[in-house]
Amino acid sequence: MTAVQTAAGVRAGRLDPVEVTRAALARISERDPELGAFVAVRADRAVAEAEVLTAHPQLADLPLAGVPVAIKDNIPIAGEIMTIGSQATSRAPQLGNHTVVRRLRAAGAIVVGTTAVPELCLWGTTDNQDTVTRNPWNTKRTPGGSSGGAGAAVASGQVDIAHGNDGLGSIRIPAADCGLFGFKPGRGVVPSEMGGNGWFGMAENGPLATTVGDAALMLSVMAAAPDLAQAGLSTDPGPLGIVVAENFPLAVGKTDQHWAQAQASCSSLLAGLGHHVPHADLPYPANPAPLLMRWLAGAAADADDVAASGGDLGKLQRRSKVHTSLGRTVTRFDLVDDKQVGKIERKVLAYLDRNKADVLLTPALATSPPPAKEWSARGWAANMWANVNYAPFCGLFNMLGWPAMSVPFGVHPVTRTPLAVHFAGRPGSEALLLTLAAQIEAARPWQRVAPGF
Repeated sequence: MTAVQTAAGVRAGRLDPVEVTRAALARISERDPELGAFVAVRADRAVAEAEVLTAHPQLADLPLAGVPVAIKDNIPIAGEIMTIGSQATSRAPQLGNHTVVRRLRAAGAIVVGTTAVPELCLWGTTDNQDTVTRNPWNTKRTPGGSSGGAGAAVASGQVDIAHGNDGLGSIRIPAADCGLFGFKPGRGVVPSEMGGNGWFGMAENGPLATTVGDAALMLSVMAAAPDLAQAGLSTDPGPLGIVVAENFPLAVGKTDQHWAQAQASCSSLLAGLGHHVPHADLPYPANPAPLLMRWLAGAAADADDVAASGGDLGKLQRRSKVHTSLGRTVTRFDLVDDKQVGKIERKVLAYLDRNKADVLLTPALATSPPPAKEWSARGWAANMWANVNYAPFCGLFNMLGWPAMSVPFGVHPVTRTPLAVHFAGRPGSEALLLTLAAQIEAARPWQRVAPGF
């Protein structure tokens, strides 16, 4: 069942939260050894929390009543260790819950475990010294990053919904790799409250799910905005202007033909649904420095936060040591400039206005996911090259703070991993994007979990 159906069943008394939780834990026990999606499984605690939930006086009113949920291993859960994918972090249990965790639990969700991330959530592949996390569609490929464990957990049907966060595409990249719907809200919609400075406001918490309705429900709880849940169930956004940007964001490189074809097929579908679908090159920044400087200096601030929390930065992976060292240089010379972002945003807004568009469409990725291997043992340059070339489309909208989403759209004939398309909208367009995604889902449904799961 979907999370929406599970919650409805628990509220109506047709489903027992304890049985629902035990079933999820059984799936994790059976399926996760092959995938490495989870860092920790809260088996006994999750069952105990489900037992308490059965006596909740307002059980019939809880939007996520009894729904098992996974939390990314970079926000605190009281009593649990938060590793952020690193040997450098303190192993002291967290003293309190992140606001997102509090809201999910207050809505009736049961936290069954924490999901794997690359070190400090810096990379678009997920592995650490102990485990290489694998894509359920093709275990020779990565599920992406940094919410790679979340993507693998949902795509394998271990849980229906999972928390992720997104600083340069870290929800949308795993969603695209794993055939899921992934949504990054705009700035300030969901409390961020991550370590360091949240990559200068680029990082946002959001959902990964197998359906738009499930993601919208989870997002509505995280945002404390109930109307968003209904937006994901509506399939009529009205006629929209959706400008199609086919150009590549970087000076070198190109989009794989099958990913480009997914975008072309989606634009045809949108036109058939009655939307105005012009095609025009998006004015990506010619200078990558504003984005790169935030990534580097934000990582350095995260590392400083790890040290202040009792961690040992000497245990960082070599790729992360280089990245954070460069970030400290950026900070020392004060190279992060908000004026640059304002200029870029004005250009993108003018682009939408010229094309009479509410929303823009790009490919989700340039290529299918890289191999699942020990990227953490490789150097900084190799990781940068792999990340930038396969996932160049998402980061602009983190820098702008706009909402954006990845929508499944087919399967790659060579890698047998999913294809996807990527939408972004103006600030405040979360409900509009969710309804558009629901319309696409109704017109062209996707396979909810990977074959064999």
